[in-house]
Amino acid sequence: MGFFSTFFGTKQEEEMTMTTLNIGIILGSTREGRVSPQVGAWVKDLADQRGDANYTVIDIADYTLPLLGESGGDVSGVPAWSEIIAKQDGFVFIVQEYNHSISAALKNALDYLRVEWNNKAAGIVSYGSVGGARAAEHLRGILSELSIAHVRVHPALSLFTDFENGKDFKPAAVQAASVEQMLDQVIPWSTALKTIRK
Repeated sequence: MGFFSTFFGTKQEEEMTMTTLNIGIILGSTREGRVSPQVGAWVKDLADQRGDANYTVIDIADYTLPLLGESGGDVSGVPAWSEIIAKQDGFVFIVQEYNHSISAALKNALDYLRVEWNNKAAGIVSYGSVGGARAAEHLRGILSELSIAHVRVHPALSLFTDFENGKDFKPAAVQAASVEQMLDQVIPWSTALKTIRK
């Protein structure tokens, strides 16, 4: 009896480990003085409390990704970028609005890869003067082209009410519930899409 319980217990644990999702929280800005690391850490803290996936903050600034197609650029970071994105089953994009759109760094990082993005799900957490809504809408078009299914719920953070002096992230209490609702969609969609990548 002990043998069988130990065997099946171990097998169950292995199955759970095999089916645990990897969700990358991608920081979409690389500029000096950015606040995306604060937002990403907040999302990760909320997500980790759920216990439903392995959540990892992925910072574009940690990879050497020169302008795509630029001759003579140092592309040494591209293999590592490809590897970390390929490992993920889904994403949460931390998106800031730059001139009514996403940052050049995020667009460039997205453009470097294709199959690594395909058939995965994503949520968007944006911020800006109007909650980063216009950047999020631009990002949705790009994600669709990369065959990333983006969920409807979209936490939108205001520079006026969720940040102190535009620098220190102090989100309104309601925003945490919005992140939870977004993840409630990202997790099942990521689970479903994982089945078609096998």
